[in-house]
Amino acid sequence: MKKFVFCLCATAFAAGASAQTQWDLPTGYGANSFQTQNVQQFANEVGQLTGGKLKITLHPGGSLYKANEIKRAVQSGQVPVAEFILSGAANENPLFGADSIPFLATSYPAAKRLYEAARPVQEKLLASQGMKLLFSVPWPGQSLYSIKPVNQPADLAGTKMRAYNPATTRIAQLLKAQPVTIQLAELPQALATGGVQNFLTSSASGVESKLHEQVKYFYPVSAWLPRNATVVSQKAFDALDKPTQDAVLKAAAAAEQRGWSTSERLDGEFIKELGSKGMTIAAPSESVKKELAAIGETMTADWLKTAGAEGQAIIQAYRGR
Repeated sequence: MKKFVFCLCATAFAAGASAQTQWDLPTGYGANSFQTQNVQQFANEVGQLTGGKLKITLHPGGSLYKANEIKRAVQSGQVPVAEFILSGAANENPLFGADSIPFLATSYPAAKRLYEAARPVQEKLLASQGMKLLFSVPWPGQSLYSIKPVNQPADLAGTKMRAYNPATTRIAQLLKAQPVTIQLAELPQALATGGVQNFLTSSASGVESKLHEQVKYFYPVSAWLPRNATVVSQKAFDALDKPTQDAVLKAAAAAEQRGWSTSERLDGEFIKELGSKGMTIAAPSESVKKELAAIGETMTADWLKTAGAEGQAIIQAYRGR
């Protein structure tokens, strides 16, 4: 039945220049997120560039589909376009997780290089699933918070380190810390009871969860900068006339450029806000940076074992060899 409905929609898409095409665009992120606001601006610009011929309605906060259902909804033709976190699909193919290899790309310029290296491979993979990548924007990097100063790697050994996925569990183990599984919403309580002493999360999460009230040290290590992706069903895109396709691609290119600059600007603002509320903001020491880089090498090697020749090509292109 869903396939039949999609076919009817596709016919409607092609049914003459005067007809308005309407797309629903689900995202799992709240309306106040900069990522969602950026996607909303993309939708607005598509409407403007097409003179209202293509109308995209955004559905934030998992209101149309839950976050973990969104990619499948586009893939199966239930919706024509959507936004989701790319690494969330790494369980189906490790190539989707290239941007979340810890301590591989630890700055916005490095993350951009990694994206440029990964994009052809990821576009090919999405195409094999009937989808086209429109644009992709990173979240601020995952940085180190600690209730005590971290001057050397040994300061983390034996501590309770928050983990929330296999990668963060592995990082804790490599640092000789004790991984403790705690979701972000439970973090303040765990800090209050001594259940956790340090963790990796973004500057945005630090501000939103008021972590400055319990944690006093922040090290902007930017372990990885995970990216959201906005994709469109290839069938839905192909059903548009050429001027409308061009308008979508123009708005997408603008959204990508705007999203990257907004993410970097907000990261700086969030870090500054954490400092103004009493946190000590400090660059990691040389010994800590060296240890984290070594962990990055280990975890990159682990990823390559599962990502195959295409994963190898991504890393070689990123490293310029």
